Amino acid sequence: MTKWRSIPAVWTAVPLILLFFWLALHSMALDSPTMDEQNHLARGIAFWRSGGDPRLSLEHPPLVNSLSALPLLTLPDVVVPFDHPSWVEMSPPDIYWYVFAEELLWHANQDVTRMIFLGRLPVIFLTIGLGLVGFHFARELWGDGAGLLALFLLLFEPNILAHGRLITTDLGGALFSFLALYLLWRLWQTKGWNWRRWLWVGVALGLAFGSKLSTLGFLPILGVLALLPLYPPQPGPYWQTAGRHVMQLGTAVLLSLLITWIIFGFEWGPFRFPSETLQFLNSANGPMPTFWAGLDQILNVSRGGRAAFLLGEFSDEGFPLYFPVAFLVKTPLAILIALPSAAIVLLWQRQTRQQALYLLIPALYYFGLSMWSGVNIGYRHLLPILPLLLVLISGLVAGGKSSEKPITDYRARFTNYGLPVTAYALAAIFLLETLTIHPHYLSFFNVVAGGPANGPRLLADSNVDWGQDLRRLQIWMAENEVESVKLGWFGTAVPAYYGLNYEPLPGFPRPEFYSLWNSPPFDPAQPEPGIYAISASSLWESHWANKTVYPWFRAREPDDRVGYSIWIYRVIE
Repeated sequence: MTKWRSIPAVWTAVPLILLFFWLALHSMALDSPTMDEQNHLARGIAFWRSGGDPRLSLEHPPLVNSLSALPLLTLPDVVVPFDHPSWVEMSPPDIYWYVFAEELLWHANQDVTRMIFLGRLPVIFLTIGLGLVGFHFARELWGDGAGLLALFLLLFEPNILAHGRLITTDLGGALFSFLALYLLWRLWQTKGWNWRRWLWVGVALGLAFGSKLSTLGFLPILGVLALLPLYPPQPGPYWQTAGRHVMQLGTAVLLSLLITWIIFGFEWGPFRFPSETLQFLNSANGPMPTFWAGLDQILNVSRGGRAAFLLGEFSDEGFPLYFPVAFLVKTPLAILIALPSAAIVLLWQRQTRQQALYLLIPALYYFGLSMWSGVNIGYRHLLPILPLLLVLISGLVAGGKSSEKPITDYRARFTNYGLPVTAYALAAIFLLETLTIHPHYLSFFNVVAGGPANGPRLLADSNVDWGQDLRRLQIWMAENEVESVKLGWFGTAVPAYYGLNYEPLPGFPRPEFYSLWNSPPFDPAQPEPGIYAISASSLWESHWANKTVYPWFRAREPDDRVGYSIWIYRVIE
């Protein structure tokens, strides 16, 4: 009977998935390659064509990159430059993967648009997988209605939509870490040792670690979850149950390392730790040395920080409030309203408290871990917490299923009817927020933050401008009969590839733009006449403490915008 009752929920999910698929395809069709996509695609295609050599996967394990590159195997004419020094000698040593990606995409091949389009398709399917995991998790916790709401939220949350169609590891890491948490919950609902469920937990953890190194950050909190009394009571004293949970987790982690080693193609060779404290190990050989070197590299970067931009200010060490501010300004308003409501309601009720804590504890922990990190380069690093929070919110529709006797008739009516109605009303507002920003999901900011037009004043880089609008600039120039622009480009895509006629201005990171910061080819106090097309991250000089190049433009509203990432100024005498 339960299976029959679930059929309407499953069929209702189909149009949601189809709508997501259309929005994702339509929005990505005109997105030029964003800042990191060429690097990830290069890692993936090189891994396949080299027979499993992960030398480019130092900071990013190869699983998601390999999935992204899989459709490119249908293109036999794709040239992979294995004879280039960046592959043969891994030179320059600090940026060889960037150099190799540049050579692959813009020099060795001439079909960038098709390669990028095909590489994005697998990530779209991973995003659908994320929605389906949330659907099943929420349905087990709260019922069919919650499952559908969780699927809806996960597919149409604008930040997930933004990165759920790009060739990066962010969405894959979020999916597989969420899957591991879901499967752990199912494992710890059973009595004794369910070997099949344990096996799937180990596989899911291995997929997570093979997708993105930051997913390893969940390990300490998984140990805490194993010890907490959040699961059905078992025969015998509690310490035995907790001990079994810890043992299940520990052995699943060991299994996950085997899965990760498989993902790395059974790599075996000399270790190459970059930290001075670990370099004494580099004389030894061992399994997946690239994985361990990458983990060491990520920890070093997290402690040291990278260039960051917040509220108009620059820091090369990061901002403690970066992620709280990013969460408040880039999360849809409907979610910001629903989240505390769901937390209060579900924690208040005894029969939903354990489920709510299981979702909230790892989300809050990972959020705190992100605040500790000095790498403040995008809301995308918070993606792993979004599925947990959205499944929590989906529990609002199950508020009326309380077995606890209501205190008053008013509370009963609100619990039975008010909470689901409120949840669906917020879902409608949420969908409106998402559709309004289409197809510019990367640039989403909520209405309280001033919307996407105000976003570059608050955050930069992948939060608003990741080089996604170069093709749209090409279209804008044709529609407005503009022959040439003065271009302050922020991105790795090559403007000349799209036939743009331009004069370079200070930008990042391409050399012809980057080299101009100290000697801009215009008077910053009174720019010469012309049409200026300036990327938002360049405009706010997000990578520089001394912001002396573009203040004249920042003090004025643009005459037009291409998407929300390129601002157009018509300067006349």
